[in-house]
Amino acid sequence: MGVEKIIKKMERQPNGIRYNEISKVLNKYGYELVRSKGSHRHFRNNQGDVITIKEENPLKAVYVKDVLKRIGR
Repeated sequence: MGVEKIIKKMERQPNGIRYNEISKVLNKYGYELVRSKGSHRHFRNNQGDVITIKEENPLKAVYVKDVLKRIGR
């Protein structure tokens, strides 16, 4: 599934998003996985913005909405 399609799905249905989908979106927007501790994954972009996502399926809507806000959607 393309990143644009995943973003549309995130906007429409924030409760049904899987970790691997959100990871794909973050990578496309310049975020890299920098740290893993337990079930939490830390992504950072070039500006130093860090976002923490709990690796679970499906993700809680709060993580999805946070990612949408940070990528400017």
